[in-house]
This record gives sequence, C-alpha cells and structure tokens, in this order.
Amino acid sequence: MAGEIYQKLREKLDQYSCGFPLTESGVEFKILERIFTEEEAEMFLGLSLQLETPEKIARRLGIQPDVAAPLLQRMKEKGNVFSWHKDDTVKYGAVPFVLGLYEFQLNRMDRELAGLCEQYFKEAFLKSIAAVDPLMRAIPIHRSLEVSHPIATYEDSRRIIQNKKIISLAKCICRVQQGLIDQGCGKPVEVCLSFGASAQHYIDQGLGLRITVEEALKVLDAAEEAGLVIQPTNSRNPGGLCCCCGDCCAILRALNEQPRPAEAVASKYFAIMDTELCTGCEICLERCQMGAIFLSAEGLAQINLDRCIGCGLCVTKCPARALHLEIKPEGQWIEPPETALDALTMMARKRGKAA
Repeated sequence: MAGEIYQKLREKLDQYSCGFPLTESGVEFKILERIFTEEEAEMFLGLSLQLETPEKIARRLGIQPDVAAPLLQRMKEKGNVFSWHKDDTVKYGAVPFVLGLYEFQLNRMDRELAGLCEQYFKEAFLKSIAAVDPLMRAIPIHRSLEVSHPIATYEDSRRIIQNKKIISLAKCICRVQQGLIDQGCGKPVEVCLSFGASAQHYIDQGLGLRITVEEALKVLDAAEEAGLVIQPTNSRNPGGLCCCCGDCCAILRALNEQPRPAEAVASKYFAIMDTELCTGCEICLERCQMGAIFLSAEGLAQINLDRCIGCGLCVTKCPARALHLEIKPEGQWIEPPETALDALTMMARKRGKAA
C-alpha cells in the first residue's frame, strides 16, 4: 500500500483539472513514486496553482527559505512544478497531472514510466478526461476556414501564433510515451508549441527550444500536412498548442471512446459533405482522427456528426472540394474562458473539487 504522503499527494492532484483518480491496481502511486521523493511530495502539498516565491512558500510551511529554495529548484529541474522568473525573482506553483506533470516528464520519460502511464490511462485516466470540460480546444486547420464570417483569433491557429512573443517547440509527450511502448504512430514528433510563460518554462528546463513565429508557422503547416488535429489549450489566451493524432493523444483517445465526441468538445465547427461532388476517393476517411466519416452503400463519403470535432482535416485534402466547415448553431458551442487557469478552475469546480 502506498505511503500516507503519496495518498495525500494523489488527493491533491485529484482536485485539479481532470483529476487523478484511484485505480484498483494502485498504478497511480507507482507513477507518483517515480516522479516525487517523499520530501518533494511534502513540498508539493504546500503549493498552490498561484505562483509564489520560495520565501512566501517557506513562511506558510514554517521552514527556512534557504531550505525551501533549493528543494523547489530541484523539483523544477525534475518537472515536478511550474516556475516563472523575471530578473532575480523566481516563483513556483503546483500543476495538475495533465496538463502539467505528465508533459514535464518529457526528458525523464523511459519505457518503465511510459508503461505505467499507459496502464493508468487505460484503467482510469482516459475516463476521467472524458468526464470533464475539454482541456484542449479542437480548432479548424487555417486553410479549411472560409472568410465569409468573422473568425475569432482563438479559433485561428495562425493568428494565435502570430500574436505570441515567446514560442517554444518541444516533442509531443504523447507520441514519445507511445513510442517507448512500441505503439508509436510514425507521425511528426516535434510539434508541441508553448507560448509566453509556459514557453519560457519549457526553454529554461531544456524541454523545448525557442523558435520564431515564422518557424512555428512552418511547424503548423507540416502538422496539418501530416493530418494532425490542431488543439490549443481551451482558453481565449492559450498557453500552448498541440498537434494531435487519434492514436497517441490522450485527449483524442478519450474522445474516441465516447459514442458522441462532438458533444464533448469545445469546437465551434462541423464538417458538411456535398454528396453530388464526392467521388468516393476515401482520402477523408484516412484523414479523420475520430472515425466520423464512412462510405455509404453507394460508395460516397458520409459524416457522422455525432463524432465530428470540426478540425477540418478532411476539408483541405478533398480533391473534389466536396467538403466544407460550417459553424454550429448557437447554443451548441460555448466561448472558452479567458486563461488556462480559469479553465482549470472551472473544471475543478464542476467536479466538486476546490482548485
């Protein structure tokens, strides 16, 4: 049985985001024991999602700053916390398991930890993701959007990137993890973009490289060509943008297990097929990551709107131009919260947890 400190740590992580649920096997504790020492777990219990200096954290915990500071620095280097710095000021905060601890293990992920995470995903975590408001927001490929109506900046991947001053590029943790257990999909790996403070954290910890807006747009183009779903974090000011596949991405895997993924995503769009133009080439079937497209008895593509998440992957490669995106009727989509922290707080409250 896991020690008391790790049980408290699990309970704390379960307050955040999509939670950190118990399993019958206890695999979640094996993951925590791989990531945290008992001393680090004790410190994490004293942190909040709000960033604070080591001095403020030390005062609250009743310890000396010269004890707290090096421990927090070590935890930052291990991917146990989020950090922010400006000049000589450094602040630290707790993070959820996803998005957070799991992604920050990028440089420490090995076959053993990858296997433990996969076991946990299958036993409990994918169901936990599916039960809450979406962590990520599927948005259309830029080239699939028509300009006949106003498009919000947070719905346009290129404008999201163009508005960012600091951008980092990292490997996709989901594809890295799946590759380590011999379940990789072969799609591009260096496609994970972070912005602002999140980008700086990735750069400082050696998790990602700083890139320019132009370089980020090229990454986006390559991801779209490879058939990856564009998913920024679910907020109007996203701190990151993932390029996801249905084989590896935990978010899309969780969606794929639902009978009506369209109801569970924050997407504003859905795809429409013109059967008079369709030639039955099946390219759209291969591009769709949600199994939303099938062939009719006549050999023409049909869309199951219960499964369509409005990513636009099918639209851009249709040689007959038989597909296009339309906006969902009002009431079938909601505006995203302002920041990622707002989104995490809303998710926790809806789960009856205090973030």
